[in-house]
Amino acid sequence: MAMPASGAHWTVEMLDALPDDGNRYEILDGELFVTPSPSDVHQFVVGALLARLRAYMRAGNVGRALNSPSDVRGEDRKRNRVQPDVFVIRLIDGKRPTYPFDLADVLLAVEVKSPSTAIYDSQTKRRLYLGAGIPEYWIVDPEAQTIARWRSATDPGELLTDAIEWHPVGMPSAFTMELSEFFDDALG
Repeated sequence: MAMPASGAHWTVEMLDALPDDGNRYEILDGELFVTPSPSDVHQFVVGALLARLRAYMRAGNVGRALNSPSDVRGEDRKRNRVQPDVFVIRLIDGKRPTYPFDLADVLLAVEVKSPSTAIYDSQTKRRLYLGAGIPEYWIVDPEAQTIARWRSATDPGELLTDAIEWHPVGMPSAFTMELSEFFDDALG
């Protein structure tokens, strides 16, 4: 389970000193969260979604899709570092923003649900991402084969069971994905 570690007020510098042990380490407002390495199902879903988003984003000069490990920093860049499973950063004058990315650079953040991160993703990360102004946040559930979507901090969210559509400003057409076909491809 993604659990906050007690003790010190963590900084990015402290995180960088930790050994590479396969766990994911993130900090939110100085609080350390540790999650185990992802399962194969998780990674199959991440890979399939990343491939689709990368292909879609090539049609415009709006953004680029990435997956983690890749750092995204919050307002206090020394005390906030997260790693969304899949995300799209906006291009600025056709170029990538400076790395590590800022939450303000993110057009879409996606987490893939796993038993160890379900509450962390649906509560803590959702508040962080949407509170920072990320325009859209998804939680992909491989077991239920659904996607939960939020479009603002006050949005109660919606659970999608058939398809999802996303149309960032500047893209010539919407990204559309039929969920049953997607999960068949990712997990079949």
